[in-house]
Amino acid sequence: MTSCHNAVSLHEARKVAIFGGTHGNEMSGVTLVNLWTNNGAEIQRTGLTTKPFITNPRAVEKCTRYIDTDLNRAFTSENLSAPRSEDLPYEVRRAQEINQMFGPKGSPEAYDVIFDLHNTTSNMGCTLILESSKDHFILQMVNYIKRAIAPASCSLLLYEHPILQYATSRSIAKHPIGLEVGPQPQGVLRSNIFESMRVIVKHGLDFIELFNGGMEFPPCTVDVYRVSESMDYPRDTNGNIIAMIHPDLQDCDWEPLNPGDPMFQTFDGRTIFYEGSTVYPTFINEAAYYEKQQAFVMTKRETLVANGVKASKI
Repeated sequence: MTSCHNAVSLHEARKVAIFGGTHGNEMSGVTLVNLWTNNGAEIQRTGLTTKPFITNPRAVEKCTRYIDTDLNRAFTSENLSAPRSEDLPYEVRRAQEINQMFGPKGSPEAYDVIFDLHNTTSNMGCTLILESSKDHFILQMVNYIKRAIAPASCSLLLYEHPILQYATSRSIAKHPIGLEVGPQPQGVLRSNIFESMRVIVKHGLDFIELFNGGMEFPPCTVDVYRVSESMDYPRDTNGNIIAMIHPDLQDCDWEPLNPGDPMFQTFDGRTIFYEGSTVYPTFINEAAYYEKQQAFVMTKRETLVANGVKASKI
């Protein structure tokens, strides 16, 4: 057992959910959740209740991102508190149902951890998505996962932006964690992407079991990419896109974008160069983000310090 001084005592994490199909055409999470629903042996851990769950079954059935509106943006306080009505968009009604099952959001009854499984068409590799720089339980978990899968890499993306942060399905948990693995086309399964996701979830559950079992985790540091802003495609006065991601930027997620680097290429071959301080773009040319008017998300690198943690038996 690892010993650490001044570890913060946190409640044991006894209720865990694994969400797949928050976007119905992201097939790794959908397939894993269906697999584990039929045979959950590999996600069971001592003293832990682990529930695999398809969040947007109608979208999964149609193999589309959503039916009426993006479920992964639907968990706002306004939506969750709205009077029940068949007039509400399907995903808003579904968000209310999920909140009742796994929440309520912000309540002591809410699930301790929710893993929310996603695929991206961008060349992001394995990415764990954090919603708070102060959730030391999650910081310790992602540090454990990164060490467990080494030398394979896993980037940490921190969405803690007052405008760009959004109301995710996983946000109803006390400790939300997103998993984004790509590149994988929408509606397609790739075995390497599927297995990468499967392994990361396994190690996340291992961490929870060790934590609940009394292992203390010493203070650590984790390097994250903090979301700073998003970049839209160049458009004409009618709002039509007039340029593509430049070939020198395409597939270069997490690599530095420096002032003067090629960023976009217009349809007639002209290069548009980046102006601004160095950033680390990700979600580059993500298919689902065209409707959100995002060509890529810009991030800044920083190092977070996680407190030591141990489980409180009280």
